[in-house]
Amino acid sequence: MRIGPKYKICKRLGSSIFEKCQTKTFALRAQAGDTKKGGKRAGSDFKRQLIEKQKLRLIYSLTEKQFSGYVKEALDSGENPSQHLFARLETRLDSFLYRAGFAQTRRAARQMASHGHATVNGRRVTVPSYRVSVGDVVALRAGSQSGPLFEKLAETMKEKSVPSWVQVNADERSATLSARPAWGEQDSIVDFGAVFEFYTR
Repeated sequence: MRIGPKYKICKRLGSSIFEKCQTKTFALRAQAGDTKKGGKRAGSDFKRQLIEKQKLRLIYSLTEKQFSGYVKEALDSGENPSQHLFARLETRLDSFLYRAGFAQTRRAARQMASHGHATVNGRRVTVPSYRVSVGDVVALRAGSQSGPLFEKLAETMKEKSVPSWVQVNADERSATLSARPAWGEQDSIVDFGAVFEFYTR
């Protein structure tokens, strides 16, 4: 999926969208820009909802069709839609690879998945949107372990701070989804409520 200039998107939607924007230099530049413009003006409810929707969609690098499908599934699930949507997004194979420390960015995790470097329960998977289930073991494919891209993967995985629902075995270059990803409103960088308001307005 083609995204566009990442720094411009981060300036519009926030530094949490892409890892490359999460630096002190970017934060200082963004703050200086806001000062020159006299701060950000409050927008309409529609604009607020649109921004939150775009934030979440771009964080996971999804097309509008993919994302709206996940939102519809969450709304039809019969449970807390925010919890369902979060769990669905976090159990994508590319999201899990990123969370477990197989890749340093979500984009790199997507490439890793699509190029077939990962296995789920010993079976090679090449679909980034593949749904990882509780108990599944995701690992680096044996044929990829000798490649230069992954020669320091064990050390990288040991240094990665992972969510409570991920259990990592760095020495074996594998990780297990130990529980369903839990959404916490207090920890979210996106207003999930506004996202659902956008699609149900």
